[in-house]
Amino acid sequence: MIVLMTDFGVSDPYVGQVHMRLRTIAPEVPVIDLFHALPSFAVQAAAYLLPAYCRHVPAGAVIMAIVDPGVGTSRQALAFTAGGRRFIGPDNGLFEMIARRDTVASCVALPVPADASPTFHGRDVFAPAAAAWARGTRPTGRDVALTRYPQWPDDGCFIAYIDHYGNAVTGLRAAPEHRAIRIRGHLLKRARTFGERPAGEAFFYENANGLIEIAANGASAADRLGLELADPFVLEA
Repeated sequence: MIVLMTDFGVSDPYVGQVHMRLRTIAPEVPVIDLFHALPSFAVQAAAYLLPAYCRHVPAGAVIMAIVDPGVGTSRQALAFTAGGRRFIGPDNGLFEMIARRDTVASCVALPVPADASPTFHGRDVFAPAAAAWARGTRPTGRDVALTRYPQWPDDGCFIAYIDHYGNAVTGLRAAPEHRAIRIRGHLLKRARTFGERPAGEAFFYENANGLIEIAANGASAADRLGLELADPFVLEA
């Protein structure tokens, strides 16, 4: 299968255009729209979400991940393997946490066709490579190494994504010792699930993908607490 994770949104034509290119080249390959609401332009935030939401993707799948504000510049277009999965996307830090947590192998820089749109490599560069790879034709190109971002912390103690419920997903992997956090002046305690807290009360929990997530029982935590993307938080004893 081909799994798509982008910041393209679903109300614009971009996802549909990518699907058309994939369907044209590999009509028999299932395409999964896993995530098209990665935070727009926010490469670092998406980098913390990527490994969490990829962990249920089966081995052998092609993951086409795109948050690419530098599209058309000198940044490289990559294809590589890691953790038994195949990745395609821009070399801009999006895969930094993938590289830290798994061994990257067979990394190549994809050639950019002369007729490719300089502002839509998702359709014209990444999609053709993903479709061909899913059919068994490995991408070819120069052997390269991912550009690394060692200054980024191993976990992101900030809000990386807010879903339509108003739940705020963070870039921090949950651990048993995480018992309380403070954000925007609010002290939040941990719960195992929504029903453990009174209606409307805000709390945090380990979400289904292993990340700390802030929620409110039956309400929008973002509205109740005034949360926004990139808001930082601190762990409390």
